[in-house]
Amino acid sequence: MAFTAQDVKTLREMTNVGMMDCKKALQATDGDMDKAVDWLREKGLAKAAKKAGRVAAEGMAYAEVCSECGAGAVVEVNCETDFCAKSTLFVEFVKDICKVVLKDNPADVEALMNCTYPGKELTVAETMPEKVMSIGENLQIRRFVRFAENKSVAYVHAGGTHGVLVNLAAEGCDATEIGKNVAMQIAAMNPKYWDKSKVPQADIDHELEVQVALMNNDPKMAAKPDAIKKKIAEGKINAFYKENCLLQQDFVRSDLFSGSVEGYIADAAKKLGGKVAFVDAVHFIKGEGIEKKEEDFAAEVAAQMNMGK
Repeated sequence: MAFTAQDVKTLREMTNVGMMDCKKALQATDGDMDKAVDWLREKGLAKAAKKAGRVAAEGMAYAEVCSECGAGAVVEVNCETDFCAKSTLFVEFVKDICKVVLKDNPADVEALMNCTYPGKELTVAETMPEKVMSIGENLQIRRFVRFAENKSVAYVHAGGTHGVLVNLAAEGCDATEIGKNVAMQIAAMNPKYWDKSKVPQADIDHELEVQVALMNNDPKMAAKPDAIKKKIAEGKINAFYKENCLLQQDFVRSDLFSGSVEGYIADAAKKLGGKVAFVDAVHFIKGEGIEKKEEDFAAEVAAQMNMGK
C-alpha cells in the first residue's frame, strides 16, 4: 500500500511524533495508518493516537433539552464553509432541526426529513431548498440522537465544534450541574469508552499486545520471561482505562474534586443529598470522520500560470 506526504502529516498530527519516524512507520507497515500507530507505540515513540487529523468539515454540533418534556437531543448539521457555520441563518436552522428531533422523535434522518419544519406547513425536505438558497450553501443534516428517559443535560462547546448530551439517573437532587461538568469533561478529553466495563475484550487484548511489544523493544525488559512481561502488561491495563474510559479518567475540574469522574459524580450527588449515576452520553465533534478535499492553492496558481506559456 502506497502512502503520501499527507499521510505522513496526518500520522504526525495523530501521534505527535517527528516526520522521519512517521515516514519510517508507514514504510514498515505498507502505509497502513492504524498499524503505523502501533509500530510507533511499540517503539516507545508514541502514546495512543488522537483522532485529530481525520476531521475536516464545516457546520455545527448542537445539543438541547426540552424545558417542557425533559427530552434531550444532539444534532450535527454540515455546510461548506466556516463563515457560513457562524452565520445567524445557519445557526437558527440547526436549532430548528434539533427542535424537530425533540418534538417528533424521528427514527432516522430520512424520517426527520418528512417531519414538519417549525413554524411552517412544509416538511423539512420541502424547506431545505429554501434554506439552501437563503443561506447560500449546500446543507446536510448528518446525524442526531435523542434521549427521552432519565435526566438529560446538554452542552455546546466553542459555538458548535462539540455537542454533548449526557444522560443521568438522579434521585433526590437536581443533577444539572453534575451533568454539565461531565459533559465538559467529555468535550475536553474525548474518551473512547464511557466505562471500563464497556471496553471490548478485543481492545484489551490489543493493548496487551502493544505493551508486550513495547517491552520486547526495550533492552532492559526484552530478556525477561514472557510470563513476567504478560503480567506487567496486565498491570498497565488500569492506566489504559484511566486514559480512555470516562468514568475512570481524572476529573479535569480539580478545583471541584480530586479523583476520578465516577468519584466526582458520587461526591457531588452526596453533597446535594441525593444519588446520581451515569447512564449514557453522546459526543458529536463537528465534521468528525468526514474527509474534506485539501486544495494546494500555490500549485493551482502555478499550474494556471504555466497554462499561459
